[in-house]
Amino acid sequence: MLRWLVRRLLLAIPVVWGVVTISFILMHLAPGDPARTALGEKADAASVAALRHQWGLDQSLPMQYLSYLGNLARGDLGTSFYYHSSITSLMAQRLPVTLILIVLSAILAALISVPLASRSATRPNGWAAFVVRIFNAVMQGSPTFFIGSMLILFLGVRVAIFPAGGYPSGFGHRAWALVLPAVTIALSIVPLLVRGLRAAMIESYGSEYVTFAQSKGLGVGPIRRRYVLRNAATSGVSILGIQVGALASGALVIEQVFAIPGMGSMLMTGILNRDYALVQACTLVFGLLVVVVYLATDLVYARLDPRARLS
Repeated sequence: MLRWLVRRLLLAIPVVWGVVTISFILMHLAPGDPARTALGEKADAASVAALRHQWGLDQSLPMQYLSYLGNLARGDLGTSFYYHSSITSLMAQRLPVTLILIVLSAILAALISVPLASRSATRPNGWAAFVVRIFNAVMQGSPTFFIGSMLILFLGVRVAIFPAGGYPSGFGHRAWALVLPAVTIALSIVPLLVRGLRAAMIESYGSEYVTFAQSKGLGVGPIRRRYVLRNAATSGVSILGIQVGALASGALVIEQVFAIPGMGSMLMTGILNRDYALVQACTLVFGLLVVVVYLATDLVYARLDPRARLS
């Protein structure tokens, strides 16, 4: 296991390097000048040239790339052009908010998906399975920002149970403010989870070990808990791990909709203001997050399925 873990970590290095390189190239290919954006359209050419020299933008692209890699090797993410602050300090403020939102969304997605999949898998042709299929079709066909806007309209404005937006001070108020955003992101990945879990559970219900358990007189509840859900959990873990990219991208959009000061709003600000260092740092962090979650998914899968450990 240790050898496998070291090998996976070594394989993650070229993945992270690829993410860094692609984000660097795309940001520099995008139209716009950070110095011109910062000073405004009416700034004279001398002021723009001086600011470009101060930020090192007058160097050749290969030199800027090597300088960026050298700073990364020293753990220096650089300084934001827009915020005029260390990106490391900005990450310390914004990253925990986004991580909490992603984790809460994943938990809610699992809590919603398991009962729906279990109910629809028990009687695949029943009315409950039909309702679940309609629910999946509606959720999968609805954009994340639309779901969030409807939740804000009904639960944040008309009923006023949850805050319509913002991130107030205090642990309790902040946790309450993250409920609607987390539900919005969770609903966007529930259809895939329900489909995967439902298929795995239907397959388990038709297996020989379930037939043997039924012959021993076990009820539907114990069979579902001991045999069906445990075997279907491997499929759910795999799907949830793969959907970490959807969780991250959903968090970026929903943070804008609910005015949450996380990585999403900071990344959008960096893109709009051509803040190269900030956008590249955010891309790097999300790339590392995906690599770590994929690795954790493989570890959990191996823990649930002995066959994976043997292989």
